[in-house]
Amino acid sequence: MEEFDKIVRYTLKKAERLSSKKDIQELFNNGSSFYLYPLKVITLPTTEATAHQVLFSVPKRNFKRAVDRNLLKRRMREAYRLHKHLLPTEPQVLNIAYIYTSKDLLDYASIAKPIEQSLIRIKNYVAKNKK
Repeated sequence: MEEFDKIVRYTLKKAERLSSKKDIQELFNNGSSFYLYPLKVITLPTTEATAHQVLFSVPKRNFKRAVDRNLLKRRMREAYRLHKHLLPTEPQVLNIAYIYTSKDLLDYASIAKPIEQSLIRIKNYVAKNKK
């Protein structure tokens, strides 16, 4: 039997989703952002949550049909769920928003790669500021 150092739970529970209007408003007003095509990523350290909380958004302006918006949000959620183990759990908890900025409906691979890169970038940023 192989021994695993860390068991990764590939779940995305309700507690990990950002739903508080106050927290969302604070994230958009005070958060720092960067772009990784096709996503805009906004992050803000928080003290209120016990786990990283994430929000996924697809503008109605770019995708009129709800089916397309839901498909893209589903793809973003799945990519985040599979790669969230890249985020550090200590010392600070983050609120993260992913906003889909492309006007094209991209496949899963084109969405998963930027989400993975963004999580690595956030991890490096947190590690740099921890010192």
